[in-house]
Amino acid sequence: MYRTKEYVERPWEEIKTEIDLAAKSYPETRRVFLADGDAITLSNQRMVQILGYVRASFPNLERISSYAMPMNLLQKTDDELRELRMAGLSMLYVGLESGNDTVLRKVTKGATFKTIIQACNKAKRHGFVLSCMVILGLGGKKYTKEHMIDTARVLSETAPDFVGALNLHLEEGIHEEFMTKFGEPFVPLEDSDVLSELELLIANFNPKTPVVFRANHASNVYSLGGRIPEDKDMLLEKIRGLKKHPEMLKPKHLRRF
Repeated sequence: MYRTKEYVERPWEEIKTEIDLAAKSYPETRRVFLADGDAITLSNQRMVQILGYVRASFPNLERISSYAMPMNLLQKTDDELRELRMAGLSMLYVGLESGNDTVLRKVTKGATFKTIIQACNKAKRHGFVLSCMVILGLGGKKYTKEHMIDTARVLSETAPDFVGALNLHLEEGIHEEFMTKFGEPFVPLEDSDVLSELELLIANFNPKTPVVFRANHASNVYSLGGRIPEDKDMLLEKIRGLKKHPEMLKPKHLRRF
């Protein structure tokens, strides 16, 4: 996703100017997302400066959020995360992708089953709203069961506030690199296999607190959503019905990122 970019920390005056322009153009803004993909690797001093200026610039602001990798969260101290939360950063989007160590290693995620749990629980302990993304089909046909069982374990142990399940989509520019890194033949999932993964994920997802679950990204074969555990049976019944009626699935040419 960021192959055309290099990590650069933009100067404060440039950031301030963008905030000023956004505040003039969209004065009623209620939610702000700090882009790009790795915002909280910035020093806490700079992050607190940004958060404070955003809060001062948007009088109707309700939420500031950003992406966060598990590594980001583990590198921040408890005091630093507490400071960011107090400064106004309230929601973090964490791409788990998988809970299975073999799959995580093959896609060079830079995280493990254990470190993902540690990072997510650390964020929740400091009061952040947590939204986690997983990728259906990431292990191919060979690792499909392990991929979903271990991902369900991670989600059950961390109980994020939100979970989003997306489908693997390999664009032309990344396809060869992905296959090389995977290190063995990768057999992609058919639509029926994706539904089976989704069924396995939901069936084994047992969080201690309610979680909003969605599989309604443009990449998904069908848009599903509900709350787990209360809507688990409904979601499983829907998935099993779709497996019997594949004509109801979204045509492949309409699935885009």
